[in-house]
Amino acid sequence: MGTKAGEGLEGIVAAPSSICSIENGILRYRGISIEELSQNASFEEVVYLLWYGKLPTQGDLTKFKQSLDDQAQLPEPVISAMQSYPKKANFMEVLRTTVSLMSFYDPDEGDESLEANQRKALRLTAQIPHLITSWEHIRQQRQPIYPKKGVGMAANFIYMLHGKDPSELEVKTYDRALVLHADHEFNASTFAARVTAATLSDMYSSITTAIGTLKGPLHGGANQKVMETLLSIGELENVEPYLKSAFERKERIMGFGHRVYKTGDPRARELKQMSELLSKERGETKWFEMSKKIEKIVNRDKKLLANVDFYSASTYFMLGIPFDMYTPIFAMSRISGWTAHVMEQLTNNRLIRPRADYIGVEEAHYIPINQRS
Repeated sequence: MGTKAGEGLEGIVAAPSSICSIENGILRYRGISIEELSQNASFEEVVYLLWYGKLPTQGDLTKFKQSLDDQAQLPEPVISAMQSYPKKANFMEVLRTTVSLMSFYDPDEGDESLEANQRKALRLTAQIPHLITSWEHIRQQRQPIYPKKGVGMAANFIYMLHGKDPSELEVKTYDRALVLHADHEFNASTFAARVTAATLSDMYSSITTAIGTLKGPLHGGANQKVMETLLSIGELENVEPYLKSAFERKERIMGFGHRVYKTGDPRARELKQMSELLSKERGETKWFEMSKKIEKIVNRDKKLLANVDFYSASTYFMLGIPFDMYTPIFAMSRISGWTAHVMEQLTNNRLIRPRADYIGVEEAHYIPINQRS
């Protein structure tokens, strides 16, 4: 019998990494706090930081953004394949299946060098916004909208989703949301991607694994549940009675608590600010005010703090993003971290093969079938 590990590997250090850290409630990418990055850096700068270990110079950034622009459009055979999918298909299953399909059309398919994987990472990161918005249009029997040049990933996503140019605040808000979700150490989907990469499988298989893991409601999808709760409550005056009834039924209130943050999720504080600003610009403060009241009551009665999912829900809602797109756009951001971790895993690879804490029968023997009861 082995030593009993923490349930769910809680507290177990699985491998060294220089990409992301969470220490004393502070989230850092390559040593830079998420607050600094959220308030100052674009998503493209953060992607560069995660992949190359440093912030880009102006020249680096200009070239990098041009490369993302050049790769932003999905291959036409992929769009054609998507048009054959069942229109009621689960959005995360569409994302998972299509990312796997994209490997067929990658010019670096079969080349597992670091340089080839960097190019694959760039194509995946650049094309997922087009994939997500294309499926939204295809399932609504509309033609996909193609990306613009030179506007940046956040603006391009909102443009491709709605078919019109977003406001400056909408772009800033969504760009910050992308920065905040870009990486989060060895979360379930990132660890799953590294496990796949450690077998020396390919980049697309690793990212497909990550998407399949993110699909699970214990990892992705909580912000969708938060917004569904807000809509169920409906009005500010209904918050307290709704929560009282939920507490009596011992229901979990989504968007609260986090396994690694005991003093509050720093990403939630940033998103709360953006949710407030966006709600004021829109002249629609109800969802933000309801969220604030829920946060106050849950903290008072259950001693739980909001996590990143809580305020991202109302933020995405005010950006006009459909509910079932909330987890796919999580992947749109997190792919930057997933690909960074895949490349890091492969630079000093060792097969990830933990042991189980066996709790079954110590010793048993084969019984002939005519003697079994």
